[in-house]
Amino acid sequence: MAHQHSLHSKSPRLWIYGVHAVQAALANPARVHHKTLLTANALKAIGTPTTSYDIVKPLHLTQELPSGAVHQGAALLTDPLPVPEIEDVLTGAVAELVLVADQITDPHNIGAILRSCAAFGARALILHARRTPPLGGALAKAASGALEHVPVILATNLARAMDELGELGFSRFGLAEQGEGLLSDLADTAGPIALVLGAEGTGLRRLTREKCDALVRLPTSAAQPSLNVSNAAAIALYELARTHNRPE
Repeated sequence: MAHQHSLHSKSPRLWIYGVHAVQAALANPARVHHKTLLTANALKAIGTPTTSYDIVKPLHLTQELPSGAVHQGAALLTDPLPVPEIEDVLTGAVAELVLVADQITDPHNIGAILRSCAAFGARALILHARRTPPLGGALAKAASGALEHVPVILATNLARAMDELGELGFSRFGLAEQGEGLLSDLADTAGPIALVLGAEGTGLRRLTREKCDALVRLPTSAAQPSLNVSNAAAIALYELARTHNRPE
């Protein structure tokens, strides 16, 4: 998967905005800072950056950023983070947990999933490289700083990435309404777990399902069997953190 790095190197600069997202990005030594724009109020909330910054009026930020950006007075123009390969991040340790997202394209959902990954100890998030929005902007805002802490692996071939997870000793469980067992049944699963989620509406693709060792479900009611994918991810990650020993 060495080609994943070249995908990153051709990516354009992007904006990260929102107080928590910018604060976390400024504290990340892996980030390249091209321009930091802060209002006086945002500077008080974030603290004085160690790199150069400009104090601006809110209107200046609104004009600088994409339409509709909820910037909270803080914005950072930066390069995308380096894209790791699976073997760079995942060791195959007994308590490892990774989340795989199959064609989830909404930046707010991905950002929220990243936030849950950080909160509940997931080691990485694996996305499809060609169906993923830029790792900045609305996605970074929704992640509320988690983009700086959870490695995002961009797989050009998700099925191949799942094969590689299997070779590393991961049990691959797809979350689906049609799952025969409950997610809570994984409490006794030994070794690392890869939780696989599909897009809302379409769910897991056929090939992705075939790469899973089993399908599991949440104990939802018949009146509302499905959840927003980011909510389902949060519940599932919490359940796995609670029942499947995670490293501190």
